[in-house]
Amino acid sequence: MTRGAQPPRQPGAARLVIVDDHDLARAGLRSLLTGEHDLEVVGEAANGREALGLCRRLQPDLVFMDVRMPDLDGLAATRAIKQICPGTNVIIVTMHEHPDYLFEALKAGAAGYVLKGATRRQIVEAARQALSGAPLLPAELAPLLRRLADQTASPPGHLTSREREVLRVLARGRTNPEIGRELGLSVNTVKAHVEHILAKLGASDRTQAAVRARELGLLSIESTVDSPQSKGG
Repeated sequence: MTRGAQPPRQPGAARLVIVDDHDLARAGLRSLLTGEHDLEVVGEAANGREALGLCRRLQPDLVFMDVRMPDLDGLAATRAIKQICPGTNVIIVTMHEHPDYLFEALKAGAAGYVLKGATRRQIVEAARQALSGAPLLPAELAPLLRRLADQTASPPGHLTSREREVLRVLARGRTNPEIGRELGLSVNTVKAHVEHILAKLGASDRTQAAVRARELGLLSIESTVDSPQSKGG
């Protein structure tokens, strides 16, 4: 596939874009994702500015974004993409687990990160997790999340009791249909509640909403962990 091209779409597959300034890195990541029936690479970009134009045109579901690139780096590109395509999830692909990189990625609106040495299974699981709205937030990122919450600008708007219920289930990584089944709501109603929650919390995506809510005391740590009874149903 040539860079920036859009191949025929697989029915029902999530649309992915790969952004990296190294041809071999893009080819390697594309090969790891090839063959997954629910994931389809629809475009590639070699720098952040190219990625921005590609996302504006293709409106992908997910972007795998390198950090260090010429002509608009990965963090700046992530911020821009989240502004023009708020429904697009971004996963940062990095060689470094340095806290400052990861903190800046979360601030930019990324759903999380994967390391360049990740296995195929880890890459595919990260993609599906981000697409489902589940946060890609390992426990070791807790100090970064506290910093992120401390730097959030304005206090959130008032959440209704129903929005708090939706937020509690959302923070456990549930998708909209799963939230609807648990709370007895339609998917469209859940979607509307999630949109209101994001707006009131000033969050760019579900990951940041869960982080911000937890740090503001709207959620207890226990409320974001499944009980033994809830895992089966």
